[in-house]
Amino acid sequence: MSARTATGKVKPVSVAGTTLCLGDALGHYDRWPTPKAIISDGPYGLRSFPGDPPDVSTLVRFYQPHVEAWGRHAHPSTTLWFWCSEVGWATVHPLLEAQGWQYVRACIWDKGASHIAGNTNSQKLRQLPTVTEVCVQYVRKVMLPVAGGANEHLPMKQWLRAEWRRSGLPLTLTNAAAGVKNAATRKWFTECHLWYAPSGEFLVRLADYANAHGDPDGRPYFSLDGERSMTADEWDALRPTFHCPADVHNVWHHGAVRGAERIKVNGKSAHMNQKPLALVRQTIAWTTDAGDCVWEPFAGTATGLVASLLDERRGYGAELNPAFFEVAADRLRSVAAA
Repeated sequence: MSARTATGKVKPVSVAGTTLCLGDALGHYDRWPTPKAIISDGPYGLRSFPGDPPDVSTLVRFYQPHVEAWGRHAHPSTTLWFWCSEVGWATVHPLLEAQGWQYVRACIWDKGASHIAGNTNSQKLRQLPTVTEVCVQYVRKVMLPVAGGANEHLPMKQWLRAEWRRSGLPLTLTNAAAGVKNAATRKWFTECHLWYAPSGEFLVRLADYANAHGDPDGRPYFSLDGERSMTADEWDALRPTFHCPADVHNVWHHGAVRGAERIKVNGKSAHMNQKPLALVRQTIAWTTDAGDCVWEPFAGTATGLVASLLDERRGYGAELNPAFFEVAADRLRSVAAA
C-alpha cells in the first residue's frame, strides 16, 4: 500500500524521476514541469472500464478542462498523443482544435483478428467487428507576430511567406538564400499540404540573406521582437521534436496486451484498457529526448510512466481510481527494481 500523509492523503509515488499522483490530474498540472509530450488515454465513452461513460455524449464536457490546462502549460514544441475510439476522437477533435492543438496524423492500432475471435456475431449484430483504436498526434498551433501589425499573428507557415514577401525579394531567391537546390520553394514556402518548416540553420540563412539584400526599411526580418532576427536555437525550440523512423507508418500492427505483459489482480485483468508498452514507448521516443518531461494525466496502469522510466524521461501522471493507482504504483516500483 502507498504511504499516507499526516492528514490521511496518499503521498505521490516517486520512482527514479517519475511521479504518480492519486487524484484528478486537474489538481496537479500546476505543479508539474512543462511537458514535451502528453500521453492521453482517458475515457472513450464505451463503458469499457470503471469510470468510462456509457456513450460519447459526455466526452467533450469531461475533456474540456483538461484540454484547456494542456494548452496553458504546453510549450510550442509539445506533442499530444490522444488515444481513443474512432467516434470518441471524432467527438473531441473540434475541442482540441479550438484550444490550439493542430492535427498531424491519426495512427491506427490494428490489434489483429485474434482480438475478436469467437467474441462477435457479425450477422446478428449487422456490423463489422472492431479490431482497432486510434492514437492521434497533435502539436501546438504556433502563432507568430506580424511585423508592424497591431497585435496580429500568423501561423508559422503563413508567417514564413509573409516575412520573405516583406523583404521585397522574389520567392525564387529563397533556394539560393538557403543554399539548397529546391527545398525552399517546394517545401518551406509552398502553400500546399507538402509544407514543412525549415530547421533553425536554414531559417538563419534566410534571415541573413533577407537582411543583407531585402528592403532596408523592413529590417530585421524573421524577428519576434522587431529588434533582431531569431537564432537557430530559438526557431528550433518552436518546432516539435520528431525523430522520424524510416520503417514505420501510421498503421501499427500489434496484438492486444496478453501473457506476461497483462497486469492481473487475483487472476483477473487489472485494467481492460491497458496499452502495449511497445506502442507507447515508440510515441515517446519519436517526440521527446532523454530528460524531457512526459505527462500521463489518466495513468490507469501507468504504461506512459513506465515507458518514461525505461527511456530516461521524467514522467508525471495521475490516476483517479485508488485501485488502479495501487496497481500502477506497484508496477512502477517493480520496473525500477528490475
